[in-house]
Amino acid sequence: MLYSQFSSQLDSYPVSKPHLIVALSGGIDSMVLLRLASIYAKERGFECIAVHVNHGLSQHAFDWEEVCQVHCNSLSVELYIERVQLTVSAQDSLEEVARKARYHALEKHMQMNSLLLTGQHQDDQVETFFLALKRGSGPTGLSSMPAVALLPKGYKCRPLLAMSRANIELYAKENRLKWVEDESNKDTRFDRNFLRHDIVPHLTDRWPSFASSVSRSAQLCAEQEILLTELLQPKLIEFQDSYSGIAISQLDSESELARNMLLRLWLKQFSMPLPSQAQLKILWTEVAKAKADANPSLMLGLIQLRRFQDRLYCLPVYQDLSSWKGALNYTVNLPDNLGMLTLGDNNRNSHQSVGESTLLLRAPLENEIVEVHFNVQGLSPHPETREHSRKMKKLYQEYGIPSWQRSRLPLIFYNGELAAVAGLFVCKAFSGEECELIWKKSD
Repeated sequence: MLYSQFSSQLDSYPVSKPHLIVALSGGIDSMVLLRLASIYAKERGFECIAVHVNHGLSQHAFDWEEVCQVHCNSLSVELYIERVQLTVSAQDSLEEVARKARYHALEKHMQMNSLLLTGQHQDDQVETFFLALKRGSGPTGLSSMPAVALLPKGYKCRPLLAMSRANIELYAKENRLKWVEDESNKDTRFDRNFLRHDIVPHLTDRWPSFASSVSRSAQLCAEQEILLTELLQPKLIEFQDSYSGIAISQLDSESELARNMLLRLWLKQFSMPLPSQAQLKILWTEVAKAKADANPSLMLGLIQLRRFQDRLYCLPVYQDLSSWKGALNYTVNLPDNLGMLTLGDNNRNSHQSVGESTLLLRAPLENEIVEVHFNVQGLSPHPETREHSRKMKKLYQEYGIPSWQRSRLPLIFYNGELAAVAGLFVCKAFSGEECELIWKKSD
């Protein structure tokens, strides 16, 4: 019965000849999962491997490795063991840090046709639903765990999601499987364990079909979310520019409900946690609708949201480069993933490559030291194409440079005097054609 459900589930996945990777913790769910996957792979001639991630959090961690190895040997499945080091700061959740490290280790083994199989089941789905309910989540959060999720390579799949913990335990006992018990799973200080041991059993005793009903509700939420995305996707595409900035004026013409959903879909593109209702309100009222002369921003984790010329932009948090300087004798690697800067002879037959910007200027004299700086204050340069000098802030505005990019433009100095702003202009006193200043930006 369990294998029939499992094989039907795997047959429905969108990969014709999958490479199966089982996330093997050593617990009962993953041990059952590996047995089912190995049978399925042998029947169809597919490759199946197991990966065990040792977080080093338990005194029994190396014993669990041994149990996993014995189980894999009995099934003739190759086991890969990944030992990870966790760095947890005061504001981090240990569970979340461990989860991210685990999936990073697992994904190292992925191929384009891989199915990464994990052992979450119906009871886990109920717990996830309750945790989302506790957070006040909408349909996205209440959708809980999807059965299939696309990864950069292959798919992450949960083929046991429609199966109960009781049926999985019965299968393990019938097939005399051995597994490990993680002592932390009994610690009800963790929210999930509290639900598992103190809440869900009472609900299931009262309503035996409770777990399947919750699973169905999660599926309905997921379907509603998919439909909303399909309906709003054309507008999301229309409202964005080539830099993925989203138009404030077009969002403003939508209802508040549609606008909030569009903002969530837009932010989802950047693989960041979805914002709360309160954060969305701040984003709209204090960033998007701030005064015209303001320079508003909002931090969401490691992302900053900024406004420029009727658009919102989602950006990483950049380093402060004010104190950085580098000698430009020929080539210099720029900081913070800004690429490479080259000052060399003018090759008149060269062609500009994608991601490059080129300026022509005079060659430095023998006694001139050429340096690169960032965000130098108090400059009033005279671009060679302009009649007068202007304050740098005014020039940036005229050239349409967003405020967050201004401090990241390389400034080239000859003997302490500004000669050029890479990608933008050459100062009049340094006009010439002897040298090329090439800025090759990182991808």
